[in-house]
Amino acid sequence: MLQKASEIDFPILIDIWERSVRATHDFLPEDEINNLKPLILNEYFHHVLLHKYVQDGQIIGFIGTSSDNIEMLFIDPEFRAKGIGRILTHFAVAELKIENVDVNEQNLQALGFYQKLGFKIKNRSELDGQGKPYPVLHLKMELF
Repeated sequence: MLQKASEIDFPILIDIWERSVRATHDFLPEDEINNLKPLILNEYFHHVLLHKYVQDGQIIGFIGTSSDNIEMLFIDPEFRAKGIGRILTHFAVAELKIENVDVNEQNLQALGFYQKLGFKIKNRSELDGQGKPYPVLHLKMELF
């Protein structure tokens, strides 16, 4: 079930974020993950619209969006490849009218996931949002 998330969910969401990043972002060194974690928890969560996916009373994934961008999409590693990411992405596109997502170039799993859903690469940035040397691909939903 898809629900709007609130600050009370943040401890669970950051745990899902960390476990998911460790499972999918093997290009990020440990110190980068440790530096990002408090930024995600104390800043980024407050600047996006967060929705959680709850199954059997447990939060197993979430999506954070801005006005026109999927800013974050993380699924509990134990529940990956079960359609939850697809449900959250379809919700963002259909209900929130989101057309864009940025993906780390090294995160081939995420890139393949978004491309399978209809997103196309529009351009590339050499640096990530923090100015670090992790290239970012900017994708846009191609509806037609």
